[in-house]
Amino acid sequence: MAQETPEIRPAEFSELSGAAGAGGGSLQLLLDIHLPVTVELGRARLSIREILQLGPGSVIPLDRLAGEPVDVLVSGTLVARGEVVVVDENFGIRISEIVTNRPADILG
Repeated sequence: MAQETPEIRPAEFSELSGAAGAGGGSLQLLLDIHLPVTVELGRARLSIREILQLGPGSVIPLDRLAGEPVDVLVSGTLVARGEVVVVDENFGIRISEIVTNRPADILG
């Protein structure tokens, strides 16, 4: 008994309209989503013995030089580099470079 081959057709999509259309209505929903932002000063690799010896006043040498830009990561993805600044006794980051090897900017 021969089996019939199903008919294959190209996908058909209807035009978007209303709040979810190209007018940006659905994009507005995304703008209020919170994402984790991490600033990485540098990295170090320590043995368990070295970690157990850490205490108050211990210094962990990092793989970056003083004054070198820090990495700004959003959800674990590098998006920018900047410098550490102090604003009203709080630390902050002044963005100096936007990393361009990221996916196309959906916000235009």
